[in-house]
Amino acid sequence: MRIYSKIDIGKERSSNQDAFFAGEISQDIAFAVVCDGMGGANAGEVASQTAVKTISEYIINSYRKKITIRDFVKILRNALISANITLYDMAAKDEELKGMGTTAVVVVIKGNEVAIAHVGDSRIYLVNEEIIQLTRDHSIVQTLIESGEISPEDAALHPRKNVITRALGVEEDVAVDTAELVLSDDDTLLLCTDGLTNFVAVEDILKTFKENDIALVPEKLVELANAGGGGDNITAVTLTK
Repeated sequence: MRIYSKIDIGKERSSNQDAFFAGEISQDIAFAVVCDGMGGANAGEVASQTAVKTISEYIINSYRKKITIRDFVKILRNALISANITLYDMAAKDEELKGMGTTAVVVVIKGNEVAIAHVGDSRIYLVNEEIIQLTRDHSIVQTLIESGEISPEDAALHPRKNVITRALGVEEDVAVDTAELVLSDDDTLLLCTDGLTNFVAVEDILKTFKENDIALVPEKLVELANAGGGGDNITAVTLTK
C-alpha cells in the first residue's frame, strides 16, 4: 500500500485544528484517519488530536488474525463512538474544552476490500478516471441540497456552508455512517478536510490526480487550496494499492 499525505495550516488560521494518522497494521491491511476539530482556544486541536489517537489505537488494538472487512466496519463504528465518549467526557470536566468537537473520516483497506466510517463534513473520495464522493456531508447545506431548497452551486456560497449537523464530542451519543466497497487496481482513496474542498473544485482535484505522480498529489492539492484562498487548515491523504 502506498500512502502519501500533506497537512497545512493554510493562509488565514493561527493554529492547525486538523489532525491525521495513516499507516499499515499488517502486510495487507492499511488504514487512515483524518479529523477537523472545532472549538475555542486550543479546544479544536485537542479534539482532533485526541480523536485521531483514540480511533487509531482502537483499530490497531482490535486487529487479529483472519479478521474480515465486515469486522472492520463494526470496529470503525465502535472506534468513532469511543472517541465521541472520550471527547464528551473531557469537555464535561474542563470548562476550557466545553463545546469542542471534531469531524472524522476513517478507512481500512484489506487487500482490495475497504471499510469506511465518517461523522461530519470531512470527505472520502474514490478516484480513478473519475472522482466519486463516498461520504455524505453531515451539514446544513447538504440537507438544503437534498431538500431541493438550494443547488450544489449555491452551497459553495451559502453563509452557513461551514455549519455541520454531526460531530464527535458534541453530544453524548453520535450516529456513525459506515460502508464497504471493493477497489480496482487503478483506484485511489482520498481523505480530506473541508479546507481542501471549500477552496478547490472537484474537477480540479481530479485533474491534479491525472496530471501528477501520486506521491505529489497531496502536496499539489494543498498548494491549490492555498492558491484558492487558504482560508482554513488543509489535510489530504491518499491510499493506493
